[in-house]
Amino acid sequence: MNSTKNNNARDLAGIAVGALFLTCFTFASSTFAQSATTEWGVPDLQGNWKNATVMPFERPSELGTKQAYSEAEAVELERQAQQAVEEDNLPLDPNRPAPAAEALPPVGNYDLFWTDRGMFLPTIDGEFRTSAITSPANGRIPERVAGFDDSMRELRANRRDRNDGPEGRSLGERCLVAFGYSSGPVMSPVMYNSHLQIVQSPGYVTLIVEMVHDARIIKIVDERSPASEAHQKWMGDSIGRWEGDTLIVETKNYNPWHEYRGAPTANLTVIETFRRDGNNKLIYGFTVDDPSVYTAQWSGEYPLSRFEEPIYEYACHEGNYGIIGILAGARRLESMAESGVELKVEQE
Repeated sequence: MNSTKNNNARDLAGIAVGALFLTCFTFASSTFAQSATTEWGVPDLQGNWKNATVMPFERPSELGTKQAYSEAEAVELERQAQQAVEEDNLPLDPNRPAPAAEALPPVGNYDLFWTDRGMFLPTIDGEFRTSAITSPANGRIPERVAGFDDSMRELRANRRDRNDGPEGRSLGERCLVAFGYSSGPVMSPVMYNSHLQIVQSPGYVTLIVEMVHDARIIKIVDERSPASEAHQKWMGDSIGRWEGDTLIVETKNYNPWHEYRGAPTANLTVIETFRRDGNNKLIYGFTVDDPSVYTAQWSGEYPLSRFEEPIYEYACHEGNYGIIGILAGARRLESMAESGVELKVEQE
């Protein structure tokens, strides 16, 4: 899935737009960052934010209940991330043999030009966290309830082949929601475009995620609309409330096509929190509650860092021609099989 946006493209676009726009935009962002509250008296969370980080979602098992790195350990982790990127960016031998098909990554045509990995470890409440998940204490997603995995295997075994029609392809591939879990909830970074914009108006907060152009409108209200259960929005129905300086968002009633981490969302409730940590950082918290999937609730936090570049339109090419090629290829293979052609892949 290609996007016309990446770090290099951002730089070129910024130059092309011109110094006047950049001057005005920088001035507006700097002025805006100084505001702690909106005109209507609630905490001001607005701006463009990124959540790319070297911090993993789940804690490495060997770290056990260790919630935070020392500063020296954090610096070493960042050094390793930088080194990995530099090694990936080394020139390739043009005479090298083709790699084995099974050795290729799921998407084999993404070089560093298209990626924007998390390279740093911002602090949360002064800690260099070892994982986004903080509860349970081991920083890992709890086990699933007894029988859940068996029921999911049975469900998938009875589904039609994923190449039978567009419905078999992923929602991200069909450009309906973000790839990975960018748009959430829970919102978490992916290999590029881990950016979002927060816009507020009286009674509303809108989260605009750059990856696949998702926008989630959060209504600040005490009671959820009875119609939300029937509407079943892609990213669920989100309502919010303010508790002091923290925005608390509760989301449920997802579209049944939308899964979260391989599990149905029919009984999923996600609680998110947004709180300022100075002018240039937000702390984004989340709690996942689904007793039909997990043996316990689980929670965590991500640091969101302010950046002064604009959010770009996402060009989701796969929805234009990728799926057409995939499905056409599947029909061709079916036709060849019906004609008695032996289908196999030969590789030296």
